[in-house]
Amino acid sequence: MSRLAIFLLTACLGASAMAAGPIDSNRQKAFGDITVHYSTFTSSFLQPETAQAVGVVRSKNKGMINVSVIKGVEPVAAQVTGTIKDLTGKSEMLTFKQITEKGAIYYLAPYSVPQQEFRTFTINVETGGKAHGFSFTQELFPAE
Repeated sequence: MSRLAIFLLTACLGASAMAAGPIDSNRQKAFGDITVHYSTFTSSFLQPETAQAVGVVRSKNKGMINVSVIKGVEPVAAQVTGTIKDLTGKSEMLTFKQITEKGAIYYLAPYSVPQQEFRTFTINVETGGKAHGFSFTQELFPAE
């Protein structure tokens, strides 16, 4: 492949990663009185007891996204959906599971992390009859 073709392919793939914007250092998005908190991590970082309690498979090649929805200072139930897309445009639906424990409500969804790469997450949250969405790009690493 010529250098120009490689450059154009790289530029196109990079543009889709940058389109979502940088990840918020606070890992939260505010929508009026609703704040959505989110984080991603490799599932092998979970303690075995915690993983078993919430039904998560621990693996160095399995990532997790954790989303919680807060209204004021109280957690609220929501419908959480989303996708994760790689730089080639291949998209995977995220299947969120609601976890409720001791005054907390959060949503977990697994995804694969076969190699170090950038992925774009698109998250949609619906609560109180209102829908909110946001995207972010993050570099992912399989655990060592």
